[in-house]
Amino acid sequence: MVWEKKGQIFSPENNFEWMISHAANPVPYILDEDKQIVRVFFTCRNAKNISHIGFVDVDFLNSFKVCNISQKPVVQPGALGLFDDSGSAMGYLIEKDSEIFLFYLGWNLKVTVPWLNTIGLAKASSVNSEFKKYSMAPLLDRSNEDPYSISYPSILLDNGKYKMWYGSNLSWGVDQSEMQHVIKYAESDDLITWVRKGQVHIPLIHENEYALSKPWVIKSGNIFKMWYSYRANGKIKTYRIGYAESVDSQNWIRKDDEVNIDVSLNGWDSEMICYPSVFTLKNKLYMLYNGNGYGKTGFGIAQLIN
Repeated sequence: MVWEKKGQIFSPENNFEWMISHAANPVPYILDEDKQIVRVFFTCRNAKNISHIGFVDVDFLNSFKVCNISQKPVVQPGALGLFDDSGSAMGYLIEKDSEIFLFYLGWNLKVTVPWLNTIGLAKASSVNSEFKKYSMAPLLDRSNEDPYSISYPSILLDNGKYKMWYGSNLSWGVDQSEMQHVIKYAESDDLITWVRKGQVHIPLIHENEYALSKPWVIKSGNIFKMWYSYRANGKIKTYRIGYAESVDSQNWIRKDDEVNIDVSLNGWDSEMICYPSVFTLKNKLYMLYNGNGYGKTGFGIAQLIN
């Protein structure tokens, strides 16, 4: 596969009090297939670095121009003491029974370790309606299968079963590089009750590698394809985008050398690339992704050309 970068699309510049900087974790929702208008949900931060979820609408027929921007947060942090009081970060969007399910990360800053992430849910009757949190508690919290911290999910409906791939810590340590963050798997019949299997689906394989983050899974023919971010490989300490394939959704083969998208020589994505989301529009395959600073320079787009 060969990806052709089309450029940076959006980076906040003090747009609102809740949207001062960052546009991380971009997630697409196709508003109009014919007019090729795509709503991109993302995580932004206020002046205190507390994350909120917002969106922009992007006109793919007009050089990926931003034609609309959310005037208020889609999902806000929770009240003091709740699982998302330190921030709400964009995870995944999926439709079911005329409802839209928005899975997000709830951030808690901690004392003995840097943070605790759990997965929350907000729902809306349409993409233009208000998203309301499903519960004041996380939908997926720490468990015996995931005792430390969990992160960004990717969800796919396959043969009547909802399949989720998500990040999970295997440990914490004195240094953040000891967290051993990998990708695990869960299943559900209704998007609410999830059965976690506990096994690692995408393990760490590179030299010095310590984190895999934000998987994105699609099914193409009979092949499951996953893109993700991986951190540290030899002397490279920043995020890069990796790739894996599976024929049964359970057993994966990492093919990071085949992803064929890397940092640019200069500019907004010259230091790192991360948090990919891959989707089809008018028979073209696109990838939204972040560059330097974990989304501080916003998000851009690439198109598969081979």
